[in-house]
Amino acid sequence: MKIVTADFLTAAERQDGYPRGGLREIAFAGRSNVGKSSMINSLLGRKNLVRTSKTPGRTRKLNFFLINAQFIFVDLPGYGYAAVSQTERESWGSMVQTYLESRKELGGVVVILDARHAFMESDRNLIEYLSHRSIRFLVACTKVDKLTKSKISLQKRMVLEILGDSAPLIMFSAHTGEGKNELWKAIRTLIAG
Repeated sequence: MKIVTADFLTAAERQDGYPRGGLREIAFAGRSNVGKSSMINSLLGRKNLVRTSKTPGRTRKLNFFLINAQFIFVDLPGYGYAAVSQTERESWGSMVQTYLESRKELGGVVVILDARHAFMESDRNLIEYLSHRSIRFLVACTKVDKLTKSKISLQKRMVLEILGDSAPLIMFSAHTGEGKNELWKAIRTLIAG
């Protein structure tokens, strides 16, 4: 995919702050510190469009980015560990749930896992939730550049055992670009609906 323009549109906590215009949206979801921002920046060929941080939990709103004036990427707050209060984490969950259940423009969700770690209950819960709500999704395992080929293969088998054939699985590295073309192909399928 050739990216001509990629611009921050808005950050929103409630539906009245979502962009208008009816463009298809692709949301990115994953645990805090899983490489969500790095993935989006890599896909867009930008270094700092989406802020990255070593501190988990920096994304606290739904961040909307207009891509090629044709579709929108939505960076969702990470789930799991974040250096914020339990109350704030719960409000993020409600904010994300409202978005996922109400947004007609949502074409699908990219569920992001860290290839270096085991599938966690929070990941399984998100995938079950998306399946139950009939929200289309794909799974991308990040940071594969930090693993040997045999460990990548083992992780892929483990994730596929849980996923089955419910969604595509893509092994990805923002650092090397591995899986980038495959991920764009899967995202284009979600955009097309």
